[in-house]
Amino acid sequence: MSAEVLSQNIIRAHDVRRGRRLEYFTIGWNSLEAIVSIGAGVIAGSIALLGFGVDSVIETLSGAVLLWRLVSGEHREQIALRLVGVSFLLLAGYVAFDAVKSLLLRETPDASHVGIGLATLSLIVMPLLARAKRRVAVSLKSRALEADSRQTDICAYLSAILLAGLGMNALFGWWWADPVAGLVMIPIIAKEGIEALRGETCCAEKCS
Repeated sequence: MSAEVLSQNIIRAHDVRRGRRLEYFTIGWNSLEAIVSIGAGVIAGSIALLGFGVDSVIETLSGAVLLWRLVSGEHREQIALRLVGVSFLLLAGYVAFDAVKSLLLRETPDASHVGIGLATLSLIVMPLLARAKRRVAVSLKSRALEADSRQTDICAYLSAILLAGLGMNALFGWWWADPVAGLVMIPIIAKEGIEALRGETCCAEKCS
């Protein structure tokens, strides 16, 4: 084995370990996020917080899928990519149902300081985590990890939506703000899911 090949193998092994650490963090963070947001949503009667909690559950599933892919090896790439795509579509379906239900029933959540704090913290953490995943995806040339980073981006968008919805409801009584913002997000989420299922997520070589 040449020195160049050995060096490439060492770098790749380092990237795989880094990818695993990112997915472990994703699973741990989103598990905690799900527990806190669902609990706060039940207490405040907030559909938005409950929806955010379900998103965190799906993010945990996505992280577990990618961790499995990194442990299992290259031949599981397409399977992992499709499973990430399915998780996008599950999220899109839930957000659609939740938003329409909230609008029809005029459901107004109570102000939740815990929810606002959680959304703010998630809005800071998720973009940093997504960027780190994309860097590893470039090194590993992994479309599945790239798709997972996009789902982490969507989690950040939903954090902003949650923060805006809870904030405007608390400040101005605009109960409709959160479900309308959720409806705007649905085409983006669904598009990412369909692309992942088709294997059309941008290749790692072209992603920065």
